[in-house]
Order: sequence, then structure tokens, then C-alpha cells
Amino acid sequence: MMNGTEKSDPLIVPRKPANKVEQSTAEPAEESGGIKRNAGEQSMARTQSRTAVKQAQARIRGAVNRNPDEKLTALLHHVSVDCLRWAFFQLRKKASPGIDGVTWETYEEGLESRLQDLHRRIHTGAYRAQPSRRKFIPKPDGSQRPLGIAALEDKVVQQAVVAILTPLYEADFLGFSYGFRPGRSQHDALDALAFGIKAKKIGWILDADISRFFDTISHEWLIRFLEHRIGDRRIIRLIRKWLKAGVLEEGQQMRATEGTPQGAVISSLLANIYLHYAFDLWASKWRKQQATGDLIVVRFADDFVVGFQNERDGKRFLADLKARLARFALHLHPEKTRLIEFGKFAAERRAKRGKSKPETFDFLGFTHICGKKANGVGFQLWRKTRRKKLKAKVREVKEELRRHRHKPVEEQGRWLNKVLKGYYDYYAVPTNHAALGAFRHHLVIRWIRSLRRRSQRHRMTWARMQKLIDRYLPNPRILHPWPEQRFRVKHSR
Repeated sequence: MMNGTEKSDPLIVPRKPANKVEQSTAEPAEESGGIKRNAGEQSMARTQSRTAVKQAQARIRGAVNRNPDEKLTALLHHVSVDCLRWAFFQLRKKASPGIDGVTWETYEEGLESRLQDLHRRIHTGAYRAQPSRRKFIPKPDGSQRPLGIAALEDKVVQQAVVAILTPLYEADFLGFSYGFRPGRSQHDALDALAFGIKAKKIGWILDADISRFFDTISHEWLIRFLEHRIGDRRIIRLIRKWLKAGVLEEGQQMRATEGTPQGAVISSLLANIYLHYAFDLWASKWRKQQATGDLIVVRFADDFVVGFQNERDGKRFLADLKARLARFALHLHPEKTRLIEFGKFAAERRAKRGKSKPETFDFLGFTHICGKKANGVGFQLWRKTRRKKLKAKVREVKEELRRHRHKPVEEQGRWLNKVLKGYYDYYAVPTNHAALGAFRHHLVIRWIRSLRRRSQRHRMTWARMQKLIDRYLPNPRILHPWPEQRFRVKHSR
């Protein structure tokens, strides 16, 4: 929901050595002692790095609080060896390598000397960004999503820069922006939307989708947005290098003139900055100056939902939004953007006009439905697992079982247990119990089919299968509270 202090559009009003760990005296022949020493030194280094990053963030936060409207001109010096070390240990160890082929484990060998050299290159201007390796992953609708896998050193530097810039932009970002921000999650965004629909007089929902957002971000506008708050030209040059590095696809390097690789460490922060100026500030201003009724906004990265009390506001907002986004080289997807009647009284109003039930809309993996409470009296927002998401996950499990059909049954059971628990962790919200049970049922069917195909004369009866089910596949149960309960705790004001 929209909350926090709203700021004016910046396009109209421009803004102004650590102590070393003492080495152990253990004898070289004592291998276990050496292992303990190395582990202790690494743990101490990681603790020291984490402390250094927190101190740097605190200093930046203090500078922003003291001078909220001024640019920060000294930022790169915070990208120290300690900060780079911290950034390295934040990366996923098993992530796919970029075009350099360097893995996390490989880079860890001789880590300190590598980080010292990387630090020197960053601060002397000798650092060069490498193209990202293009990889395509399937989407639930059958299309493919392009991802850019950066080289490991680029990931390290990007992670360090994100850590330095986060406290600066957290002071600026508005309350209805939830994507990829510290202390905020998908469920916070879902709670805010559900609470807003129930607490406000919402009768219409704008379900919007920006077409190819990450591929069409304007580099020129992005740099202009960054320059509103960042006065350190060295940070701007670093970001320019990543934007211009391009991608490597099928052995051919393609230079980038627009967009930012989806999946890059810094892409999420850059996307939030871009939409903060292109959408958030404008939407906040529109709500205060032009809305004639209640209006709520919830945005998670490039996925956002806007609720209106009046249809007229919704139509005007949509028309103005198209013009606003076009100014910044963005466009709404014509087939995935729609204004629908939705809310506490939508079903009743539509029934009086002789129309069918209100349409549904999807947001963050859930289909939102106008329903009634369990006793049949009163409005209840129902959230169900999006059908395409469920089917895609079942297909993924089926393919994985096919590849590992001949692995021990116990190993398959432990893996399926992790899959099911991970699914419950996200989708186990009130009103979604039936979908959880359906997913578990699909896993059971795929698993028994896979086990029976291990041999032409299988011995996997339902009685034996039931024992495996009881052992490895827990029954679904709701793990998340009702949206208004958690929202009121986090936003007590």
C-alpha cells in the first residue's frame, strides 16, 4: 500500500586497515590443527568483513539523514577489500559460471591476493566488465526468459556496490515498493494488497504488465536517474561499464544499447531506481492531486497492481500511465494489462446488472478471487496458487524424477520432502489449502509412476507406497497468518 513520505518528481525539481588475525602456533604435522586454524581465520575474516560493511552502510545512512536532498560525492572508497570479501561470501557457491568459467570454489583459492588485485583495479580504473553469458529458462506460459550470467568478479563488484548504494536509496524509495528490498518480501506485498482491498473502498483493479521491462530500460534515462543522488563519478562509470558490457550468445558478443541483464546482481536495484523515478513518484503525485476516491498501489519490481474506488479514476490513470511510461521508453503489454471490476461489492454490483462473477487477476504467483467467508456471509479475498505455476512445478518435478529414476528411494524421498516443504513455505496461505493438497497429490502420482518404471515387473504396491508417502511427504497445513494480522503487526501505525 502507499505509505511513507512522498517526494516531488526529481525531473521537475532536481536534487542537489583492519587488524590481522594472529596465526596459530600449531606444528605443520598436525593436520587437524591446521584445518581448525584455517577455518577460524576464514570465520574471523568474514566477521570482520561483515562489520566493515555495516559500518560503511551506517556512515552512508547518516550522511543521507543529515543532508537528505544532496548528492553523495564520496562513495567508491567504501568499496574496500573487506567489502569485496563480504560480497564474495554473499554469492551462491553453486551458481553457474559466466564467460570466464570461474566458479566460486576456484576463486576462493588465493582469495586474498585476488581481492587485493581486484580492489587495485577498481580504484585505478583498470577494472573491465565482461559480457554476461546468455541463458534461457522456460516461463510458465511456455515462452523463455533470457538471463544474463555475469563473470564471478563482476558479481563480486556488483554485490559490493549494491551494499553501498542500498542505504542511500532505501531513504528515498516509497512505502508501496516491495521488490528486492531489505526487510521486505513477496508476502509483505501480498499482505499489503489484500489489506488494502479489504480496508479501502476498492471496486476496480488495474492489473498491469510492463512489456520486456529489463530489456528496454533506457541507459540514458537510468544514468540521469542515478545522477540525481550519486555525485561520485567513479560509481557512475562502474555502472556504465556493466550496462555496456553486453551479452555473449552462441559465441557472439552483442553490445548493449538498452536494457540490463535480468539475473545480474545489480539489476534488481537498478530496476527499482528506474521505476522509482518513472512510476512511483508519479503515481504518488497522481493519487494526491487527481484521484477522486481511494487508491492503493503495490509494486514488486516490475510487477504492480493499482486499486481504485471509481472506474473513472482507473481509466484516467491507465491513460496517463501509458503516456508516462512511454516518456521513459517503457510500454504496457496490451494483452496482459486490463482494468477489471474487483472488490468487496463487485460481485453484488455485477449480479444486479445481470453479469457473471468478477474476473480474477494474478500477482506474485497467486490468483486473486472475489469470494465469501467460510460461513457464506461477508466478502473474503481468496488466493489460490496460479494454475500455470502449479503445472510448471509439477512438470519440473516429473523431469527431475525421470533423470534420477534409479537413485535410491530414500534419496528421492528426501529430495521430494525438500521440494514439498519449499512449496508449502511460499504457498501455504489461508484459502489455499486445496491447491496445496493438489500439488502433493500430483507429486505422489508422479513418484509412484517413476518407481514402477524402474523395472518391468515392479513390486511397488499402494500399500508400500503409502509408507513412503507417510514418511517423506507431509500433509499440507497453513503456515502464513491472515494478511491483515501480519500487516497490522508490521505497520502498527
